[in-house]
Amino acid sequence: MSHLGMKIIESTPDKVVMTMPVDARTHQPIGLLHGGASVALAESAASLASLLNLQSEEKTAVGLEINANHIRAVREGLVTATATPIHRGASTMVWDVRITNERDQLVCISRCTVAIINRKK
Repeated sequence: MSHLGMKIIESTPDKVVMTMPVDARTHQPIGLLHGGASVALAESAASLASLLNLQSEEKTAVGLEINANHIRAVREGLVTATATPIHRGASTMVWDVRITNERDQLVCISRCTVAIINRKK
């Protein structure tokens, strides 16, 4: 997360908000926000949200599936991801993640499914 400049703004079991700069680290070759960087931000927010919902220190959360629709291009500035729960189960959690630009316009919408697994000892 630090390699891409991601920062946690808010983190509760019901909502995680993270930001990421749009710069050389997150650009694709023609200078736009890379879709993979958006997906990395979305999965980071969903994974953190899942960890905050775990009821046992013997469990951990790992990404299982993610999809993303890239709605609007961004060349510079800051994008913000907000993850909110769709489903919080014992073995999986599903998160809605909306990424917006500095004008609060939708950039990317993602759904991330996270598996809840036993933590290795």
